[in-house]
Amino acid sequence: MDLYALLGLAPGATPADIKRAYRRLSRRFHPGINPGDAAAENRYRLISEAYETLTDPERRRSYDSGAAPAGDTGTTFEFSGFDFSRVAHGAQAATFTELFAEVLHPVATSESGRPEPGADLHAVLTLTFEESMHGGERQVVVTRQDICHGCHGRGVVRTPEGKCGPCHGTGKVQWARGHMVFTKACAACHGSGRQRSQRCAACAASGRHVRTEAVPVAIPPGIVDGAHLRVADMGHVGRHGGRHGDLYVTVQVQPHAVFKRQGDDLCVVLPIGVHEAVLGARVETPSLEGPVRLRVPPGTQAGQRFRLRERGVPTPNGRGDLLVEIRIVLPELVDERGKELMREFGRQYGQR
Repeated sequence: MDLYALLGLAPGATPADIKRAYRRLSRRFHPGINPGDAAAENRYRLISEAYETLTDPERRRSYDSGAAPAGDTGTTFEFSGFDFSRVAHGAQAATFTELFAEVLHPVATSESGRPEPGADLHAVLTLTFEESMHGGERQVVVTRQDICHGCHGRGVVRTPEGKCGPCHGTGKVQWARGHMVFTKACAACHGSGRQRSQRCAACAASGRHVRTEAVPVAIPPGIVDGAHLRVADMGHVGRHGGRHGDLYVTVQVQPHAVFKRQGDDLCVVLPIGVHEAVLGARVETPSLEGPVRLRVPPGTQAGQRFRLRERGVPTPNGRGDLLVEIRIVLPELVDERGKELMREFGRQYGQR
């Protein structure tokens, strides 16, 4: 199986190309999008395995070099002579080129058994502004490879010991090409003739299965937009006892209609009337905890800021402040009396 072709990439693909291809294909074949589709689930598993291999530098180098995994000795074939009573049909009537290619270069079927870490997962979590301020716990739904509960990750399940069915207890099976007969060790019992286990049907002997679950994510109060949170061991399961990958969650905070964030401070624009700015007043300004009273001194100018201590963003070291910026709102002149008052105001204070 060509891992690059599986992801639709060329062998020289960059890590960014591999990640984009994985995200695109995993969304397409996601079991949650294709419920009950065994082919899509199997394709998703193969895509995830290709991603794990190609994103690990050491495993990718080994794959690119074409080296077989350590400890893999392949299958040993023995020529057992000719059998002219056999009639070659279909694949059995292979050419000599195909015959010797398969005998001299058998396909490796075993793995090294060396622990391999699982791949990381990435998700996005969107929060309202209020949720980002107060924190708490939210859930992210992810689809990941986990240990098969049927075989506990071994790929095989124990069965009562008995004679191996595929080789009838001989430990060897015959394999023919044309009239040429070869003998090789039985793969089902590894040449012992006795069968004590069988392939796990639940995971197709992979030791892993795909599951979709809601993962709880702890949100610290005051988290910023674009922050990354790590949930340990909630990525894809590792192979051969290797550690699990991690889940990385990118937080997106929605903007607020009233508050703007500046570091650990919150900024709010407060409209007041001309008379309140000139004469001074006590007005209400919004805050995270609800309206609070603010004293506006006489002669307050537009754009002037007032600071309310510890009314801003909560942090591990305390809280920021609330910055209130004054905006003076002009009145609507609806009658002649109002206009005359403004003319008098202009004559009295218009000259500087």
